[in-house]
Amino acid sequence: MDISVEVSYYPLKVEYIAPIKDFIARINKHDGLTVQTNHMSTQIFGEYHAVMQALTDEIYKSFELPHSIFVMKIINADLR
Repeated sequence: MDISVEVSYYPLKVEYIAPIKDFIARINKHDGLTVQTNHMSTQIFGEYHAVMQALTDEIYKSFELPHSIFVMKIINADLR
């Protein structure tokens, strides 16, 4: 099943841009995903298990930074 995810990352610290760019760079390294980024969010498209595993791995790494907030919307369709 293909899914589409819209994710926004809010690291609550003065230097917030670097952690966001790092998250986006890491998620782009996962094979089989299509990633589109704009000023408000990042959209990730792909097979359900591949997308969810990539998000699980990269959100976990981002949580090493205190007070990291993620907001996601997930739909069970490919909205590319």
